[in-house]
Amino acid sequence: MKFETYPFEKLAALLEGSKSAKDEILLTIGEPQFPTPAFIQEALCEHAPLLQKYPKSAGESYLKEAMIGFVQRRFGVTLKMEELIPTFGTREVLFNFPQYVLFDKPKPKMAYTNPFYQIYEGAAIASKAEVLHIDLVSENNFKPVIEEATLADVDLVILNFPNNPTTATLTVSELAVWVEWALKYDFVLLNDECYSEIYSDTPPISLLEASVYAGNSGFKNVVVLNSISKRSCAPGLRSGFIAGDAALLEGYMQYRTYVGCALPLPLQKAAALAWADEEHVKISQAQYAQNFALAQEILGIVPARATFYLWIAVGDDVAFTKYLYETQGVKVLPGSYLGRSGAGEGYVRLALVEAPKTVKEALTRFKNALDVFKAMHV
Repeated sequence: MKFETYPFEKLAALLEGSKSAKDEILLTIGEPQFPTPAFIQEALCEHAPLLQKYPKSAGESYLKEAMIGFVQRRFGVTLKMEELIPTFGTREVLFNFPQYVLFDKPKPKMAYTNPFYQIYEGAAIASKAEVLHIDLVSENNFKPVIEEATLADVDLVILNFPNNPTTATLTVSELAVWVEWALKYDFVLLNDECYSEIYSDTPPISLLEASVYAGNSGFKNVVVLNSISKRSCAPGLRSGFIAGDAALLEGYMQYRTYVGCALPLPLQKAAALAWADEEHVKISQAQYAQNFALAQEILGIVPARATFYLWIAVGDDVAFTKYLYETQGVKVLPGSYLGRSGAGEGYVRLALVEAPKTVKEALTRFKNALDVFKAMHV
């Protein structure tokens, strides 16, 4: 099994031997740098004695109820207990769920958005699946446009909206088209919704909402993933879920008993409180709003509607990334490291996950570097 080099490893290789003229500021990884709310930390400590017990693979009922409550409040969708499985974050699901779905397919075929979170590609490699890239390009506002006929022999489609890295979002009707195709061509449709709670004004739509909108209230062939990592500034809590088609999840749950990804009970207790609370989410949303206001002020761009990323055209993305680091000490990710067949080329991704003061300094340095770089390459 041979996997592609991860984007951060490529970046390390690119910058190896380079020296920065200024102190480093990292805008590379999508890891919130705000403190995990105190009530989550306190719950984790309070329930530490539960480490003496094995957790269930299926998750505790109190955690599932908290997650179902979140889905109801946020998306107006009422799930049954059998329509949701708590997971150990979502990265593990993105890797092993495709392997479960595609295992019995004689010639598995998987489609996913491009550029992408590299776990999608890793799952395809592990599943020995043929890959169909759904290219996200500026001409289509980074939305997933594809010839419908190409989906006829696809077994699994992974969408990611709100999108990492392009920040694009989809309307309920745009997502509903994909639900209709999933039913028409009988493929499993998954939307990775880990950035659904980081938004500036209008809350992004869930595929679950679109499924109901399309008349598929039983979520046949439809599942979504979500995580507490971005929502609650708690990536180390490793609390996520997969929700949707109960028949599909029943078999996947049996598979999970062999995987060994059960969430420790103290983490489940803390996560249940976090999923049930909305007030702490508003605090981090306000911080991100400040960061995007700074982006508009300093860079003169319209802020993204969702996620905490900027996706900025720079020309030669690899050369600019190196120039930016060497002259300004700011680390970003080249877009070409996040895509294949040219997708992402010419763009860089900035993760605005630091405090506004740090972001202001980083964006000022970024603008200075970009102005000079573009002048050098006219």
